[in-house]
Amino acid sequence: MTKYTARHTIKAQGMLELNSPRWSELSDAYGSAAKIPELLQQLSAFPGDDGSSEPWFSLWSALAHQGDVYSASFAAVPHVIAAIASSPERVTDVYFHFPAWVEICRHKNGIDVPDELIADYFDSLSRIPTLVASAEAKQWSTAFTASALSATAAAKGQHKLAEALLELTSSETVGEFLVSYGR
Repeated sequence: MTKYTARHTIKAQGMLELNSPRWSELSDAYGSAAKIPELLQQLSAFPGDDGSSEPWFSLWSALAHQGDVYSASFAAVPHVIAAIASSPERVTDVYFHFPAWVEICRHKNGIDVPDELIADYFDSLSRIPTLVASAEAKQWSTAFTASALSATAAAKGQHKLAEALLELTSSETVGEFLVSYGR
């Protein structure tokens, strides 16, 4: 069931519909976020995330550019969370890393979520701990574990811990951390 408001269209599960004209009114690092829905649609195919592959490269560049986040970042997070919910065993670390980073940057930079996106954004974040648990059947790499735990910490308001966890996304980094503490 879809409800319509004067300002934008909302899907029943609380996301700004990908075909909503509201996306062109939202901003990203390059201005209008009109191209973001096309990128988000691609997430349901669970694309690779080697750092330069699409759609992740463009999503990161537009929505979490050098620690800056935008109104479209907050509209995109519920779509990333919905992709996780659709098949938690198929997601890679970036599916948790992205919402964690958006929330960390929102908090660090004191950015307000637009009023019409607040409920959808924070409702989607609140689903993260359950979604992390639902991915228990997959093999967890160090990067996946750090990203999943970071997303959980961010969703629970533990922003500094969430950021620290994102620094531990490789076995080498974890080893260096432990060496620096004499372990």
